[in-house]
Amino acid sequence: MDPDKETYPAQSLTLSSWFWREDIWLPPNLTWADVKPEPDSNRYTRFEELWYPVPAALVVILIRALVMRHWFRPLGLYLGIKPSKHNKPPTNEVLELEFQTMKTDKRYLPDRGGLSAKLGMTERQIDYWLKRRKLFGKPSTMDKFCETGWRCLYYTGAFLYGAWCLWDKPWLWDIKHSWYNYPHHDIERSVWWYYMFELAFYWSLSFSQFFDVRRKDFIEMFIHHLTTIALLSFSWTCNLTRCGALVLLVHDFSDIFLELAKMFHYAKLNAPCDIIFGIFVVAWILTRLGIFPTWILFRMKNFVTLVLTLRTTQ
Repeated sequence: MDPDKETYPAQSLTLSSWFWREDIWLPPNLTWADVKPEPDSNRYTRFEELWYPVPAALVVILIRALVMRHWFRPLGLYLGIKPSKHNKPPTNEVLELEFQTMKTDKRYLPDRGGLSAKLGMTERQIDYWLKRRKLFGKPSTMDKFCETGWRCLYYTGAFLYGAWCLWDKPWLWDIKHSWYNYPHHDIERSVWWYYMFELAFYWSLSFSQFFDVRRKDFIEMFIHHLTTIALLSFSWTCNLTRCGALVLLVHDFSDIFLELAKMFHYAKLNAPCDIIFGIFVVAWILTRLGIFPTWILFRMKNFVTLVLTLRTTQ
């Protein structure tokens, strides 16, 4: 689990040694050497294994492409979603310049009367050209439906797998077990796979976001994905996989209903969309504003404070 696999020399405070300071990442009276993985042992996580999800993300992207094409595209067609594409309008350098100006300056209004006289087009034709140019390159409803369907499928599978692998773990029912004898915890194989799957998925989202449906919150979601990867990596490095697995389970649950509601929205099935979105709101409040802060964070804070107090007095 030691990130650098070496003892940090006291006389040379490198960036790495400063970042991985033992008094920040580990409980009192423990060093990285105390939690170093041993050969043929499943105790303690291994820092170098965090690289496995990066190439695995490429496999996830391939699986995703196949699932979207062979599962969700036919489903979208069955639900009546048209696979139409936004074609580029005929080339017009004058209108293209107007479009680029409108794109950079949101307050700019083209002189439709002047353009109509200059180009020999009606104002309605000019508006239609500008509308087609604005839509060109944007994803179709079918593209959005397929991408949303993939995320819904993943969150459903991730939650069910997480519930299955944690069901017989004592820390699912009593969070204090996440801290008993910490950090000397074994990493169960099922939890190991749980982390690898989640990391591979979020790496794949980080990669595919650059050629996916371009959304208004592109920057925010990219930061979200990288932050999630960082939090998973830090919890893995510090052997906090028990708490990390609980957080993953709680967060994946409500996302299922959000993506499902969006699928119904794209299919213009408003009644089930409203019902599922209502379920999402309730699930999100219960998990994100209820279980996560009160059951996980609050209890963890109180128990950890007690554990650290006992360790510092030893």
